[in-house]
Amino acid sequence: MTDLVCSRAGCRSAATKHVVWRNPRIHAADREKVWLACDEHVGFLRDYLAARDFPVSVRDGVPA
Repeated sequence: MTDLVCSRAGCRSAATKHVVWRNPRIHAADREKVWLACDEHVGFLRDYLAARDFPVSVRDGVPA
């Protein structure tokens, strides 16, 4: 099994959450993209996407 790491540039910490988002200008409503996040960077990644007016949610755990 591969260890899942945070999507934040330069971070190699284990992912504990997934940040689910989509760009409504190019993605259909049923399309979801997922970034993995460690506890330290989950807020940064969520805020980065929200600042661009992308629908975003944070879910515990990481996708299988």
